[in-house]
Amino acid sequence: MPVSAATAAKLREAMQRLLAGEPIRTDGALTKENLAREAGVSHATVHRAEDILAEWDAKVPRQVRRTPGKVRRDEDIDTLRRQLRGAKQQITELNGKLDALATVTANLYHENFALRRKLGQNPRIAVLPAAD
Repeated sequence: MPVSAATAAKLREAMQRLLAGEPIRTDGALTKENLAREAGVSHATVHRAEDILAEWDAKVPRQVRRTPGKVRRDEDIDTLRRQLRGAKQQITELNGKLDALATVTANLYHENFALRRKLGQNPRIAVLPAAD
């Protein structure tokens, strides 16, 4: 038993929205179940609309599980992961430089301390007041 003209129109409109990536009632995945939900009809009704299913199968040869939103999300995640790797690499480089500077500072402190002792000056270094 074929579907009514009104139901066929609903299914075609729903198909256009899904294929355009502009769903109203679903997550946008290109599945026959979402076609039914998007059109507001039962799953059985979709299967009775053989001509519309043939159009669907021609436009969507395999069911795609990722919606355009999920594709964008995955691309954003990949971009953020690349940025995170770059930031981690930069942090590693900066930590290496910081360690090197700490070593140089410690060596300069000890040299300064030894030179002050040789000159007979008080080797203690004045403590600076903390900044507010």
